[in-house]
Amino acid sequence: MKVLVVGGTGALGGHAAIHLAGLGHEVSIGGRNPAHPATPMAAMPFVAGDYVAGDYTAERLAGFDWVVFAAGNDPRHVPPGSDFGAFLYRANHEAVPAFFAACRTAGVKRAIQLGSYYHQAEPRLLEHNGYIRSRQAACEGARAEGAPGFDVISVNAPFMVGAVPGLPSAIFEPYVAWAKGQIPIEAYAPPGGTNFMSFRSLSEAIAGALERGVPGAAYLVGDENLSFRDYFQLFFDAVGSTTQVEERDAELPLLPDVAIPQGRGNWVRVDPDPAEVALLGYRRHDVAAAVAEVAARFGGAA
Repeated sequence: MKVLVVGGTGALGGHAAIHLAGLGHEVSIGGRNPAHPATPMAAMPFVAGDYVAGDYTAERLAGFDWVVFAAGNDPRHVPPGSDFGAFLYRANHEAVPAFFAACRTAGVKRAIQLGSYYHQAEPRLLEHNGYIRSRQAACEGARAEGAPGFDVISVNAPFMVGAVPGLPSAIFEPYVAWAKGQIPIEAYAPPGGTNFMSFRSLSEAIAGALERGVPGAAYLVGDENLSFRDYFQLFFDAVGSTTQVEERDAELPLLPDVAIPQGRGNWVRVDPDPAEVALLGYRRHDVAAAVAEVAARFGGAA
């Protein structure tokens, strides 16, 4: 199949693009800027564009059989000085459905909307969190554009961990440096936890959704429910450190409270439906292996 991965220059989209290419598909990537030259995505055809600006018109999407949309905006993407709520409304409530409408007009057969898990895993957070409401709107709005001959499926993922060859990471490089004792922050983690999933598992789920997913479905995917302490301990173990991470009711600079929507000390758990896991065909119990891959990519053993 001819596949376009919008957001394919980033970590999750890039990993999915590499995985789909490995399955034999003809993969192109889309994004505002070309892929990092050290990554495998740099060798793939590139379709420049900003979906929020409406660059991905039906004419530009014509010829693709499948599309993976991995470009959803979050608080990191809000331009300085912009109104946070207004930007997210434009990006997620309006521009995401418009993108999928363009896919339908272009004759795309199947499209995946890669989304966030909070609105499915912990609906109570919707009331007080505009960002989570905007991601729910993107999920629902994208699927509402489905029609006979054009299948739209959402894959909603939890906290992700993994590496893409050649791609830097503003999240995982500091984690590895911290575990190696190169960042002067004590070895502690806030209480609470969430579900974690590897890039590899998610890419498998995306491929499975393209191949076998039920049109209009929103799949809540995930792997392991871990406390933040246990999660960060995996990084220390992976670099060969004997340090034991403690649990402390304090904000961790490497995981600030703003990045924990459920609130420090609380959990968001995911127990994926075994039938859906089998349908999508993604592996479980892969988080430790993903952390080991991250440690090797960004510093190796101490």
